[in-house]
This record gives sequence, C-alpha cells and structure tokens, in this order.
Amino acid sequence: MTSPSRADSTRDRILEAGKSEFARHGIAGARVDRIAKAAKTSKERVYAYFRSKEELYRFIAAQELDAVAEATRLDPTDLPGYAGRIHDYFTAHRENLLLMRWGQLEFAGTDPDDATRDTAIRKTAQIRRAQQDGHLDPSWDPLDILMFVNQLAMAWADRLGVDNSAATGTQSEFALARRAAIVTAVERLFPATRSATDDRPNP
Repeated sequence: MTSPSRADSTRDRILEAGKSEFARHGIAGARVDRIAKAAKTSKERVYAYFRSKEELYRFIAAQELDAVAEATRLDPTDLPGYAGRIHDYFTAHRENLLLMRWGQLEFAGTDPDDATRDTAIRKTAQIRRAQQDGHLDPSWDPLDILMFVNQLAMAWADRLGVDNSAATGTQSEFALARRAAIVTAVERLFPATRSATDDRPNP
C-alpha cells in the first residue's frame, strides 16, 4: 500500500514536471508521457491524480495565480509599487510567465476558469473600495484599472535580455530603466496616495 507521504511526493513531482512541460510546449503541445517520465511515474498515475491534461494545467495555473498574489500583494493605494512587484516577479520567474502566456493564448475566447475569475473579482473589489475611500479616481471602471496596470507591468517581463539591441549602457542599467518606466507610467495614470514609509513601524 502506498503511504500518504509517498503519494504526495508523486503528486508534487507530477506538478513540477507538468509546469516545466507546459511552459516549454504549451497545453496543446504538452505530452503526458513526457510529464510522467520527468516525474518518474507512469501515465496511469498522472491520470489517477488528474483526469486530463487540461485539468492538470488548470490546477498548476491556479497555484501560480496564488503564488503571484502572495508575492506581489495588490495595494490599491500604491498601484505603481504593485506594478513594479509584478514586473519583478515575472522577470525572475520566466517559466511561470511562459506558463501563464500559453493559457492566455490557448484558452482565448473561452470563459475564464474559476481561479482566474475569483482573482479578478477579489482584486476589482479591492480597487472599488479604494475608489470609495478616495484613493483612486472613481470615474475608472475597477476592471479597467486592473487590466491596464497588469498590462503595463508585464510590458517588458518577457523581453528583457531578448531584444535590447537599441539599448545603451549595461544590461542591468537597461533593465532598471524599463522597470522605472513602468512604475512612472502607472504613477501618471493612478498616482499613489500612500508612501512606502507608511508601512514602517513607528520608532
């Protein structure tokens, strides 16, 4: 009989292998046999945990949404800072970025899954409360604010180090300048109403 710890280890290996496979090949191009081989298990075991390749992808993508939310922490009173954190997260986790890009491409035109829908609902509710409290311009639709900030934050995430032939200075200088441009763009659209020092404990 398989012990719970061993079963959990197999499942974790499947998730890790699936994440790499989807990032490299997308959902349509991913192969369950390759996932099973990388996870050191069988295709039958993969299907025992997840009924389909799509179900496996959606589970992994939902985990990634949670990880992004935890790492970036939406603060509607400081959307420029939030945009900078999103940029930092995805430039540091390129495999995760590719994973999400494939889902956007291959599920385009379909209804969003529960995890994506729940995340959007939760974040737009936060933005709406900030508008009601006077921190953000209430004439904007909260969903538009979320979309515009995310798109600006992701503008350079998958391009740094790929095409900077027109850049001057070092790679590091180029990357820092792109991040600064993102934060400045969001600041001009949605100025922060709380400074970073507000989080510091009182002396």
